[in-house]
Amino acid sequence: MAFRNIIIQNEAKLSLKSGQLIVKTETADASLAIEDIDTILVENRRTVISTALLGSLAKSGVALFICDEYHMPCAVLQPYLQHSRQYEVTQKQLELSAPTKKQLWKQIVVAKINNQAKCLLLCGKEKEFKELESIAKSVKSGDEGNAEGYAAARYFPALFGKGFIRGDDIDHRNSWLNYGYSIVRGCVARSLAVYGFFSLFGLQHHSTLNQFNLADDFIEPFRQIVDLFAATYADADGELNPDIKSKLVNLINYDIIIDDKKYALSYAIEKTVQSFSAVINGKGKKLLLPELTELKQHTYE
Repeated sequence: MAFRNIIIQNEAKLSLKSGQLIVKTETADASLAIEDIDTILVENRRTVISTALLGSLAKSGVALFICDEYHMPCAVLQPYLQHSRQYEVTQKQLELSAPTKKQLWKQIVVAKINNQAKCLLLCGKEKEFKELESIAKSVKSGDEGNAEGYAAARYFPALFGKGFIRGDDIDHRNSWLNYGYSIVRGCVARSLAVYGFFSLFGLQHHSTLNQFNLADDFIEPFRQIVDLFAATYADADGELNPDIKSKLVNLINYDIIIDDKKYALSYAIEKTVQSFSAVINGKGKKLLLPELTELKQHTYE
């Protein structure tokens, strides 16, 4: 199983040789087996990447992130037509009935709000935990009534303080959240592509300007691991430095619970996508969705 997460912070040349990623900088060279790599994040905008390497990374399902001038992930390379039955998968995805989509979205929203509640509990906010737990029980099919928005309006001020505003650029905690969400979103998009899904077609998200609508559906109950990390380690003045970026990328190797078992976040994402594949193939009606747990690096037994 791929387990390495690589961040390219200095100017470098990335190429392919004998199934190895070759990294050359002014001061050193390094090589890594591509089969061991889960993600690569290229932060330095003067880095050069060979097309042979790009093709190999895509075939291996490696998530390659590219950062913008603000050092925030702005693009992800994902596999294209990797599934042997791409047409069949896409057709079944498009044929999902409206009631089925609504039921699946309800499951996602319930899992998201429960994880928000668990995040608050892990941060010692028991009263707010109970409030969100109650909201999760009220979610209707298709989230009619917008329990998701109602919960969010209470969740973020409870987690970060009443003065916290999501999207406030001055508060550096938002930078932490945005960076972490981008990494998780890219991993969700990568896994969906590997299983033959087109992220353009979502269950609830349906923007014509967004090619990751389905990824934006499935990321929702995974966001809270980023929230918990930021709530634990960040403050309003804590800038997003290279060390923090590295730790946010590494969250994909942290524990998350799926079906009462602990998995690394990246593999838990795959388990969720596998369950969605089962649903569209008529082999089940329930998604395997994550349950938040304490922040801990996953260990393989």
